[in-house]
Amino acid sequence: MSEERFEIPYDRYLNLTLQRLLDPGLLLVARGGDGKRPNAMTIGWASFGVIWGLPVCVVLVRPSRYTYGLIEACGDFTVNVLPADLASAASICGTLSGRDHDKLAMAGLHPVEAQAVSSPILAEGLIAYECKVVHKNDVLPDQLAAEVQRSCYPKGDYHRLYFGQILRASARPSSELA
Repeated sequence: MSEERFEIPYDRYLNLTLQRLLDPGLLLVARGGDGKRPNAMTIGWASFGVIWGLPVCVVLVRPSRYTYGLIEACGDFTVNVLPADLASAASICGTLSGRDHDKLAMAGLHPVEAQAVSSPILAEGLIAYECKVVHKNDVLPDQLAAEVQRSCYPKGDYHRLYFGQILRASARPSSELA
């Protein structure tokens, strides 16, 4: 992608970000601390807001996921909002494992260097949030509502919540942002 990205306030396109979170999902990208190739994981659960006076994106990742080990190793991640015509890329990144596949290559997505974190952003992304982990916390089964536990954790694979301080948000010119 040849379009230049421009820095934005983190909350400028939150409405679009939240719409895409619901469908088709956002792409969380992380690279392991040892320089491993980056991996993208489709996420449908996240929260954006202010915690501890910081702009924060909270993402949930199960320990069984390949991305979990990458975030643990590097301590950062990016969250990328794709244009509508790349919904199929979110599907690819949400159905295959990065342990066995280079999902970014399969989806035709191109990682590019982020400015504030070691994990890359996606060149094709409309919006990118660069996040440094400032806290992590595991879901506590005995503190979870029974209906959520039944519907979301029937196999007991509880998420870790990563609180990522949004160090930089950027966008690229697009009619979808108008």
